[in-house]
Amino acid sequence: MSEQIKNRIINHLKSEHYRPQRPRGLAKDLNLENDEQYPTFREALRELMHQGRVILGSRGAIVLPSQKSGRDEFVGTYRHNKRGFGFVVPTDPSDHEDLYIPQGENNGAINGDTVRAKITSRGQRDGKAMYTGRITEVIERKHSRFVGSLIKQGTTWMVLPDGNQFTEAILTPDAASRHIKPGTKVVVEITEYPEDERRAVGVITEVLGAAGEKDVDLKTVIIQHNLPETFPEQVLAQARRAVDTFDPEIERERRLDLTDEIICTIDPDDAKDYDDAISLKRIPETGYWELGVHIADVSFFVKDGTPLDEEAQKRGNSTYFPGFVIPMLPEILSNGVCSLQEAVPRLCKSAFITLDDDARPIKTRFANTIITSAKRLRYREAQAILDGEKSIPHPDGARSVADYPPQVVQLLHDMNALAKRIQKRRRHDGQIVLDLPQVDLVLDEEGKVIDAVAEDQSFTHTLIEMFMVEANEAVARLFDSLEVPFIRRVHPGPEVEDSERLRTFVQVAGHRMPKAMDHKALQALLESVKGKPESFAINLAVLKSLSRAEYSPEPIGHYALASQNYTHFTSPIRRYADLTIHRLLDAYFAQTDARGQTPRGGRKRQRVTLEDIPSYDDLVEVGRHISFTERRSDDAERELRQVKVLTLLQDKIGEEFTGVITGITSFGIFIQLTQYLVDGLIRYEDLMDDWWDVDERAGVVRGQHSGMRIGIGDVAQVYIVKVDLARRELGLAIREIKGRGRKQVQDGQPAQQQGGAAGGKHQKQGKHKQQPQAQGRQSKHQPRRGGQSRRHRGGGGGGFRRGRGR
Repeated sequence: MSEQIKNRIINHLKSEHYRPQRPRGLAKDLNLENDEQYPTFREALRELMHQGRVILGSRGAIVLPSQKSGRDEFVGTYRHNKRGFGFVVPTDPSDHEDLYIPQGENNGAINGDTVRAKITSRGQRDGKAMYTGRITEVIERKHSRFVGSLIKQGTTWMVLPDGNQFTEAILTPDAASRHIKPGTKVVVEITEYPEDERRAVGVITEVLGAAGEKDVDLKTVIIQHNLPETFPEQVLAQARRAVDTFDPEIERERRLDLTDEIICTIDPDDAKDYDDAISLKRIPETGYWELGVHIADVSFFVKDGTPLDEEAQKRGNSTYFPGFVIPMLPEILSNGVCSLQEAVPRLCKSAFITLDDDARPIKTRFANTIITSAKRLRYREAQAILDGEKSIPHPDGARSVADYPPQVVQLLHDMNALAKRIQKRRRHDGQIVLDLPQVDLVLDEEGKVIDAVAEDQSFTHTLIEMFMVEANEAVARLFDSLEVPFIRRVHPGPEVEDSERLRTFVQVAGHRMPKAMDHKALQALLESVKGKPESFAINLAVLKSLSRAEYSPEPIGHYALASQNYTHFTSPIRRYADLTIHRLLDAYFAQTDARGQTPRGGRKRQRVTLEDIPSYDDLVEVGRHISFTERRSDDAERELRQVKVLTLLQDKIGEEFTGVITGITSFGIFIQLTQYLVDGLIRYEDLMDDWWDVDERAGVVRGQHSGMRIGIGDVAQVYIVKVDLARRELGLAIREIKGRGRKQVQDGQPAQQQGGAAGGKHQKQGKHKQQPQAQGRQSKHQPRRGGQSRRHRGGGGGGFRRGRGR
């Protein structure tokens, strides 16, 4: 409750209608002045003041720090750009927009440091405040270990860090006595951070091996992103004890026994942690279906507050790399006793959802269960059965439909029919479904990429997704009705400026959107471009207009799913958020019946009060942490995929590829290779022989002499000119701009083009300023902010730089 009041206070102070008030006046504004509510209000206000999010202004009035004249310092996180400048992202989002730090004003801060910064100038663009400043103090260093290549310049040994977190060379005097060859990948620990003109100094703590050797890139990414590696011995010991003491026969007496029912799992080919299974039962009286979603009961093995639990929370989630997994739980649990393997008894928490003729949920019950999976199926295998193919793909050799139990085949067909009805209902309700390409990397025995193939598009993926979303919503509805705080999966709708930016792109692409840009309008837009050349660009633009989903107890809802209450319940083996929900279900069962019956003490609708559960404030902190670990895993997974693809492309210099223009920025054009889905950037000085007018808001550039127009979504034929693995850079050059039904440009010679394009990953908007523009607190799904119209001179090659669940 305190967190909700704090948010009300902050939002009220930010309102243009707010006039500075003393605490009592502010409480009256918020209708919190009565004797029952005022103490809670006062406590929330005290916490905000302690956190520095509100302050006392003139005559004791409550104001935001940015509303008090002379309040020019704040604390935040420094984000460094390899071109020398950076931004400070305020720790308190109520402070103001991100602070631009010019080159030379970072006071030795490196990417990720917690710093104190001072505003030195203020301005405005598009009605938004813009700030420039300098860092006055480095409060906390966040990164001290880096991986890079050892080099020798004269008699000086240095390490050039990989990636873009820290881009300056680190002096390593100890390398001279360690007999390590230049070019070797090493781990360096910084002992002296850079200051003024002095370089950072460090010591080599680990030698990884030569660049390109097996697992060196993997180890590099793990260290660079500070990912967990081995489990502590006490965690492994607890996991072993949990397995050794597990007796399914004892639990069978305490649970709803479903071992005689037909239940199956459908997972990827290489999966080992099966955490969900499905059953269906027809209700004789109504003919309705009861969907059973059975989720591995991880909370039975991982008790709250134990070393195993603390390690799982610290990790937050499993991290999935090509051919390698960093699990949230020890494999003896995640791939063993928790995994819903075929033909063995397993413990579950089950949601039973009754759906009417329109596939709408009309009744839900929950239970602790014990199940036995009748069949472990793979997505393509299950799809082939549904399609009645003569040859069913299977790791042990091709099979036929007759090789599968008839009950399992029938279950699959019933699941297929129900999932399509749920899908139809969800789309009617406004669910946003994007059509964006995905590829799977093909690795050899050494872990190197040898090919990329289009991701499997079998409907069975959607089938399982529909059922998981129903279960997640069902659990969220339960806890929302009980009015207890719980970790929600929240996804806010697009902000006004993002919607307007999207509208501009859509118009440039030749489409129109109504004034009210709601779910139905976005659905209509995506349907109208299906199968058209601009489909990729429009889908990408819609994605970038949306914020990233996160974990929080705030009742915000999930915009993309058009869901008022949503949580994550279905993957507790690999997500800590789901484990917190399973523990809430245990608290619910303690007051009801673990076998899915009515509340103890009588009537079905009797009020249930859950005991000994986390507070709202506790869940705020948990949500922040696991949102961070999710982002960290996403970034690491993306970087390793990029490194592996770039390693492959090193041997393809000069080869041609088809690409799609995905971004127009102030400094160049981003092009994504469609075969590998990796981006390259061509800077304007290397783009043909012309002066370029850049309209970032519209997502187009125009040649002043040629009149050529290049826009986001245009198809281009490009060739590779450079690969820089250490900097994660791909250099491209354009052979031909194919456009969309336009005249073509070949071998760098422009010709007149007509029409436009929209969407993109690196859009910016607003009037141009010469300094780099603040990006704001951006999620990976949002476009960057910046200038609108610029002119650049072009000439020849290019370069590239670039930094995954509903």
